[in-house]
Parts: sequence; structure tokens; C-alpha cells
Amino acid sequence: MKFQLYQPQAIHELGKRTNQEDSIYPLKGAATLGSRLFIVCDGMGGHEKGEVASAAVCQGMSKPAEEMLASSGIISDDDFQRLLNGAFSALDEADVNHEGTMGTTMTFMCLHNNGCLVAHIGDSRIYHLRPATGQVLYRSRDHSLVQQLYELGEISYNEMATSPRKNIILKAMQPHQEEAVNATLAHITDIKEDDYFYLCSDGMLEQMEDDELMDILRANCSDTEKAQELIRRTAENADNHSAYLVHIKGVEREEGDQLLMSDEEEARAKNKALNDHQKDTVWDFTLPLVEEAPATIASQPLPKKNKLKKFILPAVLLVLIAGIIVALLLLCGGKKSTDNDTDLEDDQPTTGTLLEEMSDRENKADEDEDGPTPASAKPYLEKKATDKALPVEPDPMPQSTPAVVVGSSMDKADEHSSSKGE
Repeated sequence: MKFQLYQPQAIHELGKRTNQEDSIYPLKGAATLGSRLFIVCDGMGGHEKGEVASAAVCQGMSKPAEEMLASSGIISDDDFQRLLNGAFSALDEADVNHEGTMGTTMTFMCLHNNGCLVAHIGDSRIYHLRPATGQVLYRSRDHSLVQQLYELGEISYNEMATSPRKNIILKAMQPHQEEAVNATLAHITDIKEDDYFYLCSDGMLEQMEDDELMDILRANCSDTEKAQELIRRTAENADNHSAYLVHIKGVEREEGDQLLMSDEEEARAKNKALNDHQKDTVWDFTLPLVEEAPATIASQPLPKKNKLKKFILPAVLLVLIAGIIVALLLLCGGKKSTDNDTDLEDDQPTTGTLLEEMSDRENKADEDEDGPTPASAKPYLEKKATDKALPVEPDPMPQSTPAVVVGSSMDKADEHSSSKGE
């Protein structure tokens, strides 16, 4: 991917301050049509401290970055990390008294063969704008306290500009840090003719919203006039304010460009400010992102299948165990039934015995008339009483009905599997 540019426009204004703590690369008036690297830093730390920090980072990153571009035409994420490490080393060297009080924000933009790499630390900002459609395609998310409160739904968008804590930043480049902060990177490949990139310190944004910036860029005038209008609109700003306005004249696509890494769309979706249509209202931005994410919808069927598979095996095992239990019950019940039948058969009188019984009954009738029953007849009568009680005793098999056991286990397994599947 190759780019053609209109003349980049630099802004480097003092504001109401007595010293300039912002630094830009290239220096004002030094950018050319061949420039592909742009850096804006907003220094802090008091007189002669902020400007030392911002200058150290600009110089510490720009020289090796230009060498990388000249050598390979590409700056990878690993390359950028080496540039950032070099900038921190430059800061350490600049802080000769080891005071550790100075610091700076950083915005970095590089047009290279793999598209555009942008990175930032702090509340200086980077934009990718398309005036032809009125779109803000990318806007970096400030590393500031008010930005965090806004994204957490504690304050509204408009309250960020008036908050007494608006100057508190959560990230900055400082010397002699035990653990250096990381930059937020974005990779942009959807770049078209007449797109703009805008790097600026927070001083440029004191009295200007995104729609005002877009109106200036959509105006039918030259880039020089647009830069002058930006300067005019920010003339009363208290803070130093610096910026680079980079206008894309043309883009030459090459084979394989469609495979280049791009995360601009994802970054835009996660940026609450670019999705805020109720800027006077406090609202939660996390919930809509989760509900509307296509990836979540697309992945829903798969967990259902996994859950179903998860419970099919236990259900099958439960049925098998129930079957084994039923078989054992049937076996035991059959054995008991056979034993009982055998006992009954042993106790049941034979044909000869029945004849004897009939004879005894006749004799008994005769004895009732003649006298008491002989002792030899009593055992049989007692046995008969016992035999009459046998059919009343609970049958061993109904104690555990196989059909109830199987049906109950399978129904529970099916209900469990079905509920989890749904």
C-alpha cells in the first residue's frame, strides 16, 4: 500500500502560556509531500521541564522510525515497541537530576506499506476522518480520569469538558519508571482519497467538538485555509495547542493488501464517544456492546450442542444402571417365588391326603356326636390355618415394581437432558 499526500499542515501555538511545552515532528515547516511519520507530544512538569520531556520523546522516536521506514518500508508492532523503549531511555537521559517530575503525552502516526499505524499515551488525540461521508472513522480514547468516569457511566459526555478533574491523566511517559506504561495501538487499512488524519494535543480541543472539526474539514477551501481556521478557532485557548493535519491525496493498492491487519472498526465499536447520541445523559455503554456483538449471536448454537452431549452420556448410564437393577430384582424375585411355590407344593395335601381329610371330616361329624377330636388330628388343622394365611402375605415382587423404577429414571434423565439442551 502506497500513499500520496497533500502538503501536511502543522499547528504549534503558545496559547496563554509563557513557554511552549508541546513538541511536534516534523518541526513546523519541515514536513514535505514525502513525509510519512508524524508525532505530537504535550509536555508537563513546569517551566523547562515539560518541553524537555516532549522534545526527548519526539527525537527519541522519530530518528530510528525514519531509519526503519527507509530500510524496510514497514513499522511492525515489535518495531514500535523498540521505538517506545528508546523514547523512555531518552527520557531517562534527559532527566539528569533524576527528579522524575517531568512527563509527556504521545501521539504517533506512520503511513507505511502495511497501512497506517497509530499509537497514543495520555490525552493527546488521533482522528481518522472522512469528510466525504461525514464519518469519524477512528478517534483514540483518552487515558484520562474523566474519560474513564464517562465510560463507566458516572458522568455524561458533555460533563467531561466542565469537570474539575478534566486535567488528570492516567497514563504518561515519565523517566525512571520501574514499569513503563504501554501505548494503545490501532492498525488502519480502510484509507481512501480525501481522508484526513488529525493528531492534536488536548489544547486544540478546549473549545471544539468533533462536529465542528468535521465542518472545517468539509469546507470548500485549501488545507492551508483549513489549518488557519483551526488556529483562529483555538486562539483564545489557555493551553499550548499543537496539531498535524494530514490529507490523503491518493492510495495505491497492492496485491495482498486485503490480508493486512486492521482493527479500526473494532476500535470504533468500543469507543463510547463515537456511539453517543445522548451526550447530556449518563448511560451505560457496556451492556449494548455485549448484546449487539455478532460474535456472541453466532456462537450460541454451539454451546447448546455441547450441553446436550454433556448430559446424554449420564442419561444413558443411568438407564443402563436401572436396567441392571431391574434384572437383579427380577432374578431375586423369581427365586423367592420359586421357593415359595416349592413350600406351597410341599405343604399342599396330595389326592390321598384329601381323601383322608374327607374321611376325617366325616369322622369328625361322627365324633361331634360321640366326643372330642383325637390329638392326632390337631397338627393338620393348625397347618391348614397357616396355609390360609399365606396368600395374604405381601408378594416379594411388588415391593419394587420394575416398571416404576425404569420409567422414573428415564423420565428424569430425559427431563434433565431436555432442560439443559434448551
